[in-house]
Amino acid sequence: MTRLAVITKHLEAYAPLNYQEDYDNSGLLTGDMNQEITGALVALDCTEDVVDEAIARNCNLIITHHPIVFKGLKKFTGKNYVERVIVKAIQNNIALYAIHTNLDSVQHGVNGVICKRLGLKQPKILAPKDGILKKLVTFCPTAQVNRLREALFAAGAGNIANYSECSFNAVGVGTFKASAGTQPFVGQQGVQHQEPEVRIETVFLIQDERKVLLALLENHPYEEVAYDIYPLENKLNTVGSGMVGWLDEEMDAADFLRFVKSRMNVSVIRHTKDTGRKIKKVAVCGGSGSFLLGNAIAAGADAFITSDFKYHEFFDADGKLIIADIGHFESEQFTSDLLVDIVQRKFPELPVRLTEVNTNPIQYFY
Repeated sequence: MTRLAVITKHLEAYAPLNYQEDYDNSGLLTGDMNQEITGALVALDCTEDVVDEAIARNCNLIITHHPIVFKGLKKFTGKNYVERVIVKAIQNNIALYAIHTNLDSVQHGVNGVICKRLGLKQPKILAPKDGILKKLVTFCPTAQVNRLREALFAAGAGNIANYSECSFNAVGVGTFKASAGTQPFVGQQGVQHQEPEVRIETVFLIQDERKVLLALLENHPYEEVAYDIYPLENKLNTVGSGMVGWLDEEMDAADFLRFVKSRMNVSVIRHTKDTGRKIKKVAVCGGSGSFLLGNAIAAGADAFITSDFKYHEFFDADGKLIIADIGHFESEQFTSDLLVDIVQRKFPELPVRLTEVNTNPIQYFY
């Protein structure tokens, strides 16, 4: 068996929690991190039927895309399905874990799955996220600079897109005077010292800040380490909302919609009228993606596949692209298979089951 903490650590390395949106509630919802997991059940949503299935299949962990709890609960009386799910899970010692908009935000997440099913080439993030990067600036004696840089890189600093070990280095002179009670690495107490130093600048992801600072403090030779940390406004092009890519061959609107219907296994598509142009560049967003319509248009997409567009929002396409609303559940239905793969590859000895419950709350009458 595997401890819950080990599984959650793996999931959060794949899709860090700080990538989730402010309204979201991804992460561990119920459960003890020290709990030994006998089996995991994966579903898009956590319903009472899913909890019953977990009990029947000896799974004491349920991993879902959508969190069952989005906001604070004050009472647990079972008056609604959310409270009943939480109560039943706790009573049966079942941990609940959600991996929602953080999984939406990574290239290899929800939207990456859609791009793969559609065979889109050169897929890129449609709306890159900001507030993810920070910069470390520190100053190190010349003789020790290589060791310090390597430690910082090993801790996760210095990665820019497909490049690693990135830094800028400038040679200068540092000055300091050690007071009584200090043990200076170079220089003497009470005497101003001048030391040839290298100014090191390197970027890191905010979730790696603790590791990077530990590497700095543990590998810098000085008793007191001088450093600065700056938040960056740079967007991280590998993290964000939606994706956009290219079809192998352009299609007319009717053929494209038939293609999407087949590849995404949907029964109906709500869409705007044909623009009269061939479709080659396609934007996608699993779940509710109307907020990205402007990004899709700005990216030059010929079509935008997503869900949950309201009536008047369809007018906003304004003949610039085709909106293809395939349904919320339908756009994310293959996310469960992705989650099974993520967990099973890392923990092959752990039973990981795909739910047999259809959690789509929307039914269609033909």
